Amino acid sequence: MHIHELNPWRTLIALSIFVVVLIIGFITKPKPLFTYEKTIAESVSALSMSEDYVYPWELEEIIANKPDSIVLFDIRNNFVFGQGHIPGSENLAASVLSREENIDRMKKLRDMGVTVVLVGEDELHANGPWMFFRQVGFNNVKLLLGGYNYYFEHKDDLYSTIDDDAYFKGIARFDYAEMAAPKDGAALNSDDMSKPVQVQRRQKSNVAAGGC
Repeated sequence: MHIHELNPWRTLIALSIFVVVLIIGFITKPKPLFTYEKTIAESVSALSMSEDYVYPWELEEIIANKPDSIVLFDIRNNFVFGQGHIPGSENLAASVLSREENIDRMKKLRDMGVTVVLVGEDELHANGPWMFFRQVGFNNVKLLLGGYNYYFEHKDDLYSTIDDDAYFKGIARFDYAEMAAPKDGAALNSDDMSKPVQVQRRQKSNVAAGGC
């Protein structure tokens, strides 16, 4: 005979307490920090929309006027940021972007109607964080085309980049043509390069006397 058959009221009370504990657990369960509102495909398609970008030449006015409606977040690490950054930008490294205190600040900026511009080393560096914030509902986050590298190359005359699209291609880290050129400066002969390479097989040596 089971105990609940002898004490049905105790069983009912135990079940009631269990249900109450479950209900309290669901009510007090912390809400997730992020709620995804867009799929990856939707975020990727947004990369083709010009209104999600800030162009390098637009930095001239941002730097000069320091508008309250725009915040530049440099997502490079603190050390690199200290070596040089866009005037008026704030360092918020990509490694700490998703911390709760930073997310709370991003929410406040969104509610205030402030546009957040992510500045990476180049465009690709900031693509990931930008896409993440777009997926979780931060439609006020934009991407600086070319990133800091392109800005640094043209900082003395940013307006001259208005007809340039090199920021889409990025800046080459190495001059591979120069690296591949002969060290003596001689030009490569394309005729020589097109000739097939003659492979000469090694002649088999005779087995030494007394061998196996």
